Amino acid sequence: MTRLVCIEPADPGDAWQPYTGARPLAELRAGAWRIRERWAGILGLDDVVIMGDHIAQFCDVDSAPVVPRGPVAGPAVVAYSDFAPSGQALELTPGLQRLTHEDVTVAWIVPEGRTWNEPHDSGPGQAIEGMPLHGAWDLITALEHLLAADCTDALVAGPEPVPDGSLVLGDPGEVACFGAWVEPGVVFDVRHGAVVLEEGVQVRSGTRLEGPLFVGPGSHLLGGAIRHSAIGPQCRVHGEVAASVFTGYANKSHDGFLGHSVVGHWANLGAGTITSNLKNTYGEVRLELPAGRLDTGRTFLGTLFGDHVKTAIGSLLSTGTVLGTGANVLGAPLPRWIPPFAWGRDGTRLDLEGFLKIAKRVMPRRQIEVGAAEEAWLRALHQRLTA
Repeated sequence: MTRLVCIEPADPGDAWQPYTGARPLAELRAGAWRIRERWAGILGLDDVVIMGDHIAQFCDVDSAPVVPRGPVAGPAVVAYSDFAPSGQALELTPGLQRLTHEDVTVAWIVPEGRTWNEPHDSGPGQAIEGMPLHGAWDLITALEHLLAADCTDALVAGPEPVPDGSLVLGDPGEVACFGAWVEPGVVFDVRHGAVVLEEGVQVRSGTRLEGPLFVGPGSHLLGGAIRHSAIGPQCRVHGEVAASVFTGYANKSHDGFLGHSVVGHWANLGAGTITSNLKNTYGEVRLELPAGRLDTGRTFLGTLFGDHVKTAIGSLLSTGTVLGTGANVLGAPLPRWIPPFAWGRDGTRLDLEGFLKIAKRVMPRRQIEVGAAEEAWLRALHQRLTA
């Protein structure tokens, strides 16, 4: 069986904060799907591993196994984790050795009996659609470029009828409810793209859903206007949400505007947490990171929330804020860079035992127990990001 190996950058660096060293890039959501899922779907492969040293010991719910960097024996496809493929499924012709995008190699085909040792530009190549990702902010760019087609593709599966009592603006055929439970009074606006609700999704009355919008299995939409977003599994979302990505298992159960933002796993946004996604000057957003200022090339960019982040009620987040893994945000206004495991604003860090105690309370609320492998990862994560 051919294996898909998603190869991580050796050092993703500040451009991928707050996920560098905390979550594989392949596990981040570009459009409706995680990057590794995009590669697996395009190539028709089910056996998937992630290869990278910056996330050694990574273990989280529904994640692919992580292996150290090294040679890859065929049959395999080795694909970059910082490239989001798109378009139709590919048929790999015999003798093909590379996949390219704009003449840059983004994947290698390794036949049985051969070994891939390092990136190269040798051998016959085939072009592939998609987009390179230069930093965490490009998850929003990917949303803008890929989500509409992802949602349209999902309609092919044959959705259930529009739920009784719903109001649809546009073509009802653009509403896909795959076993979702929708209360009467929900508005589906599909004039600009399809709305896709996966198995187990619940939508409360008074919610307005504007496509393109993808909502993963088991998530609950609790009211408000939610538009142009990709929401992973088992999230709780309420309030005004625009052009944002939830990787999964996050909680935003209260009012507060979230725009052009990425919310990591196990994050919790307190009531009244508000993001700014546009500067008063309407200029380019630059991130203030430990290594210095970083240009994003974007006019609209809210907050990048790391995994396990918690924000207090009334948190006000400036344009281009980055919250490191495990940070507990207290007070307002807040700095645009908050380091991992910060506790408040006085330089205090959440210690390991405190972090574990909170995680062991939070994760079972989504029916995820913290076993030996998960605890080992959480310990390694805290050690790595506080060293």
